[in-house]
Amino acid sequence: MKLTMRAPTRDRIFGALASVAAVAVVTGAIELLKPHVPVLSLGVLYIFAVLPIAIFWGLGLAVAVAVASMLAFNFFFLPPTHTLTLADSRNWFALTVFLVTAVVVSELAARSRRQAQESALLARIATSLLERGSVSGELERIAAETAQALQVDRARIELDAHGAEVGGEHAAEAHPLLVAERRVGTIYLEPAGRGSVRARRRLLPALASLLGVAVDRERLERDAVEAEALRRSDAMKTAVLRAVSHDLRSPLMAILTSAGALSLRDLSLDRDDRRELVDTILSEAERLDRLVSNLLDLSRLQAGAVESAPRIWAIDDVVLQALDEVDQVGDRVVVSLPEDASPSVQVDIHQIERVLVNLVENALRYSPPSEPVHVQVSETGTEALVRVIDRGPGITSSEVERIFEPFQRGARNDQVRGAGLGLSIARGFAEANGGRVWVESRAGQGAAFVLALPKVASASPVSA
Repeated sequence: MKLTMRAPTRDRIFGALASVAAVAVVTGAIELLKPHVPVLSLGVLYIFAVLPIAIFWGLGLAVAVAVASMLAFNFFFLPPTHTLTLADSRNWFALTVFLVTAVVVSELAARSRRQAQESALLARIATSLLERGSVSGELERIAAETAQALQVDRARIELDAHGAEVGGEHAAEAHPLLVAERRVGTIYLEPAGRGSVRARRRLLPALASLLGVAVDRERLERDAVEAEALRRSDAMKTAVLRAVSHDLRSPLMAILTSAGALSLRDLSLDRDDRRELVDTILSEAERLDRLVSNLLDLSRLQAGAVESAPRIWAIDDVVLQALDEVDQVGDRVVVSLPEDASPSVQVDIHQIERVLVNLVENALRYSPPSEPVHVQVSETGTEALVRVIDRGPGITSSEVERIFEPFQRGARNDQVRGAGLGLSIARGFAEANGGRVWVESRAGQGAAFVLALPKVASASPVSA
């Protein structure tokens, strides 16, 4: 990745103008004070012109201001005035002392400013790399600020994960970013040869360390995500094996036992016994078929391979067709439909029927036999809602989301059979049709599973 930023050049123009203004202001101040203070003592005031230039624009301009200040003091205030000659040769020593002092002070001020800038830069880089996301997304800003701190026109940072040799460019000066002999990347500074060598020696190792830590953090985050994915995959495999070992073996054993009894020639069975054995084989075979269908549906949902054929349906027709698919509904399901026109939805009828069948069967499974299950149809401004309400033991807050995961069953009734796939498949098919499924419940107060589907204009809904 190559990112380039150009350091601002207008600072130099502003610095030159500020230098002229500083010398002029101090010169004017000395002119005002010279009637009251010995002129030779006022030369030290030019330090106040040198210091701000050194702090804000560096040593180069500060030295120029020191020389200009010395010349201005000589020209305007030391006899003979308005010339660069001196009547008293001892004044040359005073001017020389002033110049040396100004240069030393300028160097100290400029060094302090550079170190403060570098510390602030490293702090900003560390903060941005920790808070703002990926390293690559921050390289542009880091390169721009590094160019300014190193006093070069442009900087470009290349991250390198393979440790290739540093490549040279004609106009750029390349510096490897090393952390304990490991190369994190390369920084290219343009033009080559400009800027402080000492500043590069101070700043670049710290910059390399920060980038190295950020790159390692991103790698560890990716590894953590992969490890979590592997953990979930292992958990899923374990759950599948558990389902296969228990939920497939139980009906198979019932089928084999019943079929074995029917095949015995020396076992005398009356008509009722034979019918019971045949019914057992059929019911357990249907149970096996549902389990295999659930496993296939779950695999398609998780792979994102579900194909929908949406058409416009009245929601009450969808509900009534779904209830026709539920075994042994009888008087246990009470349906409440809206008195006005039923809202229309655009869905794959077979998939949404599967959602409702799973929700109703789940409610029947957990409700006491004497308690009815209520199915209520309503609507909001944008959605059609179907609530399936049971009077079972309810769901604790810790189970509200867990029960929608594959192979998870609520702790409400350990005697209830099932692989724990129905709610997961219901949510998956609902989301495949642009809908939602959630549960509203408190422990001991029953549960209401809600299916919400986007409403559409009911121009030509399909009739049941």
